[in-house]
Amino acid sequence: MMSSNSLFQRLAKWCPWLLRDEPKKPVKVLVTGAAGQIGYAIVAMIARGLMLGADQPVVLHLLDLPVAANALNGVRMELIDAALPLLRGVVATSDEAEAFKGVNVAIVIGGWPRRDGMERKDLISKNVTIYKSQASALQQHAAPNCKVLVVANPANTNALVLKEFAPAIPAKNITCLTRLDHNRALGQVAEKLNVHVGDVKNAIIWGNHSSTQFPDASHATVSTDRGERPVRELIADEIWLREEFVTDVQQRGAAVIKARKQSSSLSAASAACDHMRDWILGTPKGTWVSMGVYSDGSYGVPEGVFFSFPVTCEKGEWSVVQGLEIDDFARSKMETSATELKEEKSIAYEFL
Repeated sequence: MMSSNSLFQRLAKWCPWLLRDEPKKPVKVLVTGAAGQIGYAIVAMIARGLMLGADQPVVLHLLDLPVAANALNGVRMELIDAALPLLRGVVATSDEAEAFKGVNVAIVIGGWPRRDGMERKDLISKNVTIYKSQASALQQHAAPNCKVLVVANPANTNALVLKEFAPAIPAKNITCLTRLDHNRALGQVAEKLNVHVGDVKNAIIWGNHSSTQFPDASHATVSTDRGERPVRELIADEIWLREEFVTDVQQRGAAVIKARKQSSSLSAASAACDHMRDWILGTPKGTWVSMGVYSDGSYGVPEGVFFSFPVTCEKGEWSVVQGLEIDDFARSKMETSATELKEEKSIAYEFL
């Protein structure tokens, strides 16, 4: 007599879906500023599984201003027309309460852009108003363990405002994007050495997502035929590493604007997907990435600001990489960026 186990195996041979796990529950992902350049680029990436995995269904919540309602509806229509198998629904709205309702992941792209002649204080004041409102919606309507990525500039300080006004969301669940700068650093090293960017790892972006950020290749490595080699060994040019490399990464966004007459969108959307994928699904063993996170005082960075650190991620949690040697040059650059962040915090608190 055939055992029940053997019978199941024979049935499974002809009906392979019997061996599949229960389908995953859709994750609700919010994209604010969804009618803008970065929003338009990222929504299809998310719906194709580039952020949360190729087997993770999603419901997209799209938020933008009432003035962009027609464009937002156009984005919604295009998502439907793309017939994306992982997409289980689209909510397109100008109402923050509706947009934030029950979301598990929030990609916060919308913000007040910096215009010609605008001082940094003016930019911060405009965004404080926006982010206080969005923090209220996050606090009241999002899922309790919602993971938040702030993309809009000034990203570090916008994240701080969200943290201050959405206390129900754990501080570790609010981050800001420096992965774009991290990816730029990897790309610059790869071009310098004429290697594939996938062979370069463990660059670091320290500090603010601004011109004071410090791109650091002193701990980066490259996979070669002879194993992993330090970048500082392969690029025996300290002037390039401390000057041209740093400046090129810091000014890459401006270079893109000069070339395209528009700010980075495709690369920013791709970096946001990288950030969330590694945070939720984990970083490869032996690899760290750069994330703007709420400082706990690591490496002498002041507490109470969002600062970019090297982190590893596992089971949906990030941890700052500890024990890296920081030389005097790196220390001075980190302190400059920390000072700027403290100044931004002081300005923001004037408007809170």
